[in-house]
Amino acid sequence: QVHLVESGGGLVQAGGSLRLSCAASGRTFNTYVMGWFRQAPGKEREFVAALTWSGGKTNYANSVKGRFTISSDNAKNTVYLQMNSLQPEDTAVYYCAAQNGASFLYSDYPKRYDYWGQGTQVTVSS
Repeated sequence: QVHLVESGGGLVQAGGSLRLSCAASGRTFNTYVMGWFRQAPGKEREFVAALTWSGGKTNYANSVKGRFTISSDNAKNTVYLQMNSLQPEDTAVYYCAAQNGASFLYSDYPKRYDYWGQGTQVTVSS
């Protein structure tokens, strides 16, 4: 079992920045891909960004490319999402997720993820 805990959400004005953290614990040695997803009220959960623990691969949704950066600190089993130039449409609950296996092919498929955090709210005011 893998336990994921997100932190760093909050209220920020448009154009501002936030950094989300996701601390992983438990049987993390089986996980290969770490992802961030978000869900706004009344909308489906959508992919934001993903990476491999090895650091060799990253993937971003088109809507966040150039504004968000995903990174990891393997020594701390922690994944980060640096969010810059935030806009009101970025308002959502942000979830961290972990995927077992050895393929990055499905990094943007939420159903392929095995573990999820509880989520952290990000609100961007205009």
